[in-house]
Amino acid sequence: MFSYFTIKDANKILPNTIKKFQEIVDMKKTIEKIQSEMEMSLHPSSDFKDYVLQKQKLNSAVSKLYKVIEELENTGVIIKSVDDGLLDFPSRRFNEDIWLCWKEGETEIKFWHEKNEGFGGRKPISVSDESLV
Repeated sequence: MFSYFTIKDANKILPNTIKKFQEIVDMKKTIEKIQSEMEMSLHPSSDFKDYVLQKQKLNSAVSKLYKVIEELENTGVIIKSVDDGLLDFPSRRFNEDIWLCWKEGETEIKFWHEKNEGFGGRKPISVSDESLV
């Protein structure tokens, strides 16, 4: 689904978005743990069974991760970086496409940036900024 977000709309869905994003972060950590265990199961004295079972567990975890990512992005929110904790919400300002920007740890949308800029180009949203959709 695609839609432009107003600041009000983005902040309204932010609590659920944060929960879903945290689920993604947790799932990524689980995948990294499974990968590590899988690599350790390849030593010469190990049985192929352990490796195959870990690989199946990894495949299942990765599939679940992509499903949750798809669920989140189907709301219109874009994951910019799981590692850096960055989400963007498409919006408009003076008839130009922009991103409303959220960073992990923030409790509301307070920043925006041009569509071709990243986190470094974040600008604070003025409370009276009626130019944002």
